[in-house]
Amino acid sequence: MSIWLFRAGSNGEYESKFLNDKRIYLTWDDLDINLKSFKKKEDLYMFLVDKYDLEKEKTAINWASQIYPIAHRMEIGDWIVLPSKINRTIHFGKIVGDYNYDKSLGSPYYHYREVEWFAVDIPRDKFEQDILYSMGAFMTVCRIHKNNAEERIKIMYENNWNIKDKTIPQKIDESDDEIRFDLDEYIFDRISDYIIKKFKGHKMEILVEEILKAKGFTTYRSPEGADNGVDILAASDILGFGSTKICVQVKTADSPIDRPTMDQLIGTMSNFNADYGLLVSWTGFKTSVIKEIPKQFFKVRLWDSKKIIEQLFENYDKLSEDIKTEIPLKRVWMLNYRRIKPANEMCVYFG
Repeated sequence: MSIWLFRAGSNGEYESKFLNDKRIYLTWDDLDINLKSFKKKEDLYMFLVDKYDLEKEKTAINWASQIYPIAHRMEIGDWIVLPSKINRTIHFGKIVGDYNYDKSLGSPYYHYREVEWFAVDIPRDKFEQDILYSMGAFMTVCRIHKNNAEERIKIMYENNWNIKDKTIPQKIDESDDEIRFDLDEYIFDRISDYIIKKFKGHKMEILVEEILKAKGFTTYRSPEGADNGVDILAASDILGFGSTKICVQVKTADSPIDRPTMDQLIGTMSNFNADYGLLVSWTGFKTSVIKEIPKQFFKVRLWDSKKIIEQLFENYDKLSEDIKTEIPLKRVWMLNYRRIKPANEMCVYFG
């Protein structure tokens, strides 16, 4: 049994369709040909050069290596790993059907395989850094095999997605020069792992409150223990009498939170005469919550670990010295090779 990484679009735009249809689609624009017609990967390579007018041989080889497996390498019983771009979670499925080509579905859904999604919304923080690195390829499709990831992921599944052997070395295998990795995601994973070790439970409320203060809000934080459905109250202006009043609920559970928690926050907003609600869940949100985002757009905002880290970056200079001491970050500049213009640069933060 192999484990395959699949991407549902560069920004997760196909993720809901993958999960709802119980399929993985090879979302390659205008690839309107049955891939079974190619007996060898070299034949597909020549087709791609001609169809997409590719000038670089390396590009054609790279594309062929991602396109060919769905029809010729993947087998029934193989696992699919689908990292979410909407949430800081990972979905796992098992291939239960053969390769299908259906031109009537329209581009980019011509090619698909049926999948049983047996584990969705598994928090990224449950996985060790080297496994996350193996899942961090920019490729749309590739097999996950480095760092003994296949066996270790299976063991985690059998152990309810917990790490059974804490002595696994953290050495990362970077030997494959053909695959580039998402450095931004890797940095977020490293910082996320560091923060949750220091701010688990009630301390996360302190961190969120400090961010709100840095953004100019006056706050009240409930004492540890009973919170009457709200962890933090925040309001604009120095004295907190401004018109923007926010109820904040903070969760650091080991699994993404579900719809009832959002409903509870909305009810609490009414009790406290608040204008808006902020629901914070370090491990993210289940799909039942994500689906409610459009309906609650003018009332509620959701922060997962990535959003909290982004807020740290944005407001770091205004945070208290105590928080800066707890979370020492520095700014690093480096070339961004993903940009078309080589002179462009990107800014990342390093913990």
